[in-house]
Amino acid sequence: MRLALAGDTMLGRGVGELLRRDPSAAPFAPELAELVAGADLFVLNLECCVSARGERFPQPGKPFFFRAPPAAADCLAALGVDCVTLANNHALDYGPVALLDTLEHLDAAGIAWVGAGPDAAAARAPRTLAAAGVRLRVVAFADHPAAYAATERAPGIAFADLARGGVPAWVREAATPGEGADATLVTPHWGPNMRDRPVPHVGAAARALTAAGATLVAGHSAHVFQGVAPPVIYDLGDFVDDYAVDDVLRNDLGLLFLVELDPALRRIEAVPLALDYAHTRLATPDEAREVAERFARRCAAVGTRVQAEDGRLVVVGA
Repeated sequence: MRLALAGDTMLGRGVGELLRRDPSAAPFAPELAELVAGADLFVLNLECCVSARGERFPQPGKPFFFRAPPAAADCLAALGVDCVTLANNHALDYGPVALLDTLEHLDAAGIAWVGAGPDAAAARAPRTLAAAGVRLRVVAFADHPAAYAATERAPGIAFADLARGGVPAWVREAATPGEGADATLVTPHWGPNMRDRPVPHVGAAARALTAAGATLVAGHSAHVFQGVAPPVIYDLGDFVDDYAVDDVLRNDLGLLFLVELDPALRRIEAVPLALDYAHTRLATPDEAREVAERFARRCAAVGTRVQAEDGRLVVVGA
């Protein structure tokens, strides 16, 4: 199975306004769809709800609330997205009604979802996808915010307090292949924003997940890509948004990851991207060099090296 992976995908605010003005508008350059078409499955983190309803979640001090129009689901389907994780700190931004609308809009667009739901059991439930003769179990959870956690009777996200409790048993069990799954992808929303390397509790969680047998771990939350140590991608970075650009961390530079899943996964490829305002495209040669330099430094920090092959950045495990 060839898997495409992208990080935080925010289709609200400026991106949402673009889609509201023109539902057929494309926040993604056509060449991205061509790249994705070469994969058997495409999974990303949808960092917003998709709804025309709801009220802002009453969380004091929360600065950002992201809600995309219903057309966003069709936009993702047109790009070739097969599955999204909703386990993040924006799925419940406009309350339970908007989260439940999100599930309906994704279902209508033919996109699988994982990591949130109408109750805790549904939010924690993995999703099994089949392609290329492989059954892939997708497991999603977030380590923040606790206020968004689903309960027995209320919608929300699959929450795990990694910093204080480590990886819970229900995540470790789901991460282990078998029982209807040939391979597992664990995609956590973990750690703080705007960090170029994993914090200690993320590193500990990654080790616990690989020890449990996860085929691939692909995290997100930092808004910048971090290092890769196969089979762990510590942070996928951002994929599309309207965010202010940090001149030091350069969250306007990104990567689309491509992975051949196999039992001894040792190689991960990445394609350099540039994130303009509400639009993502392939990086220019100068931008690609900047991405490559940053990615090499961040991979070196986790003990791996990067080599360039035909315009792609390749991480080969030790």
